[in-house]
Amino acid sequence: MLYDVFLSAGVVAAADTGKSNGGTLAALVIYMLAIVGIGVYYARRANKSSEDYFIGGRTLGPWISALSAEASDMSGWLLMGLPGTAYWLGLADAFWTAVGLAIGTYLNWLIVAKRLRVYSVVADDSITIPGYISNRFKEKKPLLMSIAAVFILIFFTVYAASCFVTIGKLFSTLFGTSYVLMVVIGAVFVVSYTFLGGFLAESVSDFMQAIVMIVSLVVTLSLVVSHGGGFGAIIDRAREIPGFLEFFGIASPVTDNGVQQVVNNAPVFGEAGKYSLLTIISTLSWGLGYFGMPQVLLRFIGIRSTSDIKLSRRVASIWCVIALASSVFIGIAGRVEFPTDLLSASQAENIFILIARYFLPPFLAGLVLAGILAATISSSDSYLLIASSAVAKNLYQHVFRKDASDRQVMRVSRIVLLMITVIATVIALDENSIIFQIVSFAWAGFGATFGPLILMSVFSRKITRQGALAGMLVGGGMVFIWKLLIRPIGGAFNIYELGPSFLLSLIAIVVVSKLTAPDPEVLAQHDRYVSEYEKN
Repeated sequence: MLYDVFLSAGVVAAADTGKSNGGTLAALVIYMLAIVGIGVYYARRANKSSEDYFIGGRTLGPWISALSAEASDMSGWLLMGLPGTAYWLGLADAFWTAVGLAIGTYLNWLIVAKRLRVYSVVADDSITIPGYISNRFKEKKPLLMSIAAVFILIFFTVYAASCFVTIGKLFSTLFGTSYVLMVVIGAVFVVSYTFLGGFLAESVSDFMQAIVMIVSLVVTLSLVVSHGGGFGAIIDRAREIPGFLEFFGIASPVTDNGVQQVVNNAPVFGEAGKYSLLTIISTLSWGLGYFGMPQVLLRFIGIRSTSDIKLSRRVASIWCVIALASSVFIGIAGRVEFPTDLLSASQAENIFILIARYFLPPFLAGLVLAGILAATISSSDSYLLIASSAVAKNLYQHVFRKDASDRQVMRVSRIVLLMITVIATVIALDENSIIFQIVSFAWAGFGATFGPLILMSVFSRKITRQGALAGMLVGGGMVFIWKLLIRPIGGAFNIYELGPSFLLSLIAIVVVSKLTAPDPEVLAQHDRYVSEYEKN
């Protein structure tokens, strides 16, 4: 069996720790050099203009658009955060999150992609999300643009921090080195690469990294399931843990100071907790986040042609389902096969690393673990690029220095990129950070701030500038209010902040728009958009 070959090779290689680390490191270095090579290749083209640097000149093909969107969206959360949640709490939380994300992915490509691609061109050829929002409502003074840019800066800084946490955990776990040092080195690598190649290099490398991620997930899942005697055997053993394999229940690890207790070499669990219908709806609301994700929406804007979107939707949806299902079951199988190896919620996020190192020889383990590096780089470069472009293109050029040249805009973008990296690195220095929690907050922020507005902007003719402003402020503000003030109350209020914040933002847009008069120029532009959309 293929599994037996891998296992025997892995056991022999693991006998020499230094050699094991050397082989794993060699594979990761080769992978990182390949990524840098892509950046160098596209550097000259990226520096031709800000449009080339920020959206690749609208030249992305269907496969690159689809897979780069998914890779930049999922981040290291897919290979560490989601399996860690399944390992720690069981099926329900991870499963319903994955279902929400899969549905959200499909619907976003189905109902938003083509509309936004067409409208971004009609709205003064917009190349950033804040720019699109401002041009969509024909702003004379860029208030919407400025507020959108600030929200992007805040939430992408948090997002970038989650990526640096992933890098720190990966390398400190693999090589027993300082977590803080690994965070800093990882941040330097990511910012150098993003600095060099811009959106096109980022998208092409993300395409490659999406392939690396899906292969890594499937290989890792196959190994741990084979070792456990097949899916049936894994499921039978997982059912022995109270609430662990239930759709409407949740496992309750018994902890002391955050560390799960172990008795007779077995982890201790309390009675299964309840996973209510309200909690399921709340968790499914993860899917709403897609409508406001700038890194995904920019792929819609940058795709070569609206005729490519149908293929992109299919590719993205299939990739998403396979990746999410593999990720969740890696966590389930990992708990069965390695029940006492990871005894805190933070440590549980290392289950993918543990499985790869246990079953594979060093070099192959390094190639599989490159999936985590791929997920992290593909996301963090997107976050840094979009956040820096929001400040440089939308704040610097349109607010502070309207006569700024293209070269000046790109220079400011890179300065801002460095500043964001420094702040995100500082946030990531806490070694006990839980990737899933960091990502969930930033995801809610983008989903509630931009999701309702993007949907209404492409579907509704009579949404006003005042309604758009109210929607962004209510959505973005409520994420903080619900997370910090309302959710701690508990009970029915202890639900994921994205759902209520998204709903309140939507209500604010509709109500304020009904109370204010639409601009005739905005209505005329919307009619042109409808005409162009019907032609495609």
